[in-house]
Amino acid sequence: MAELPKLEKKLEKMTVKELREIALQIPEIQGVHGMNKEELISALKKVYGIEEKPRKVGGSMRELKAKIAKFKQLAAQAKEEGDLERYERYRRLASRFKKRTRKLARMAA
Repeated sequence: MAELPKLEKKLEKMTVKELREIALQIPEIQGVHGMNKEELISALKKVYGIEEKPRKVGGSMRELKAKIAKFKQLAAQAKEEGDLERYERYRRLASRFKKRTRKLARMAA
């Protein structure tokens, strides 16, 4: 096995571009260009033998953004129907999930 490139800083603090450059130097990792930041970090941790700690914030960024889109759509539908109580509930839910995405982004950075 070839020598692994040295890491200057934490994987979570690196940009996607930096992570890809490192991953391209490691032949065990396939499909580097199709991976997002979370997938790159996970693959690199596996190769380097770094243990992944479970995250406290539930869901991935993609799941949260899908929920936000769903609640925005439901809010628009409720507004069209004139049900302001349901509209307000869905709008607040979308807002809460947006806050979770920001929190998740802070934890990943």
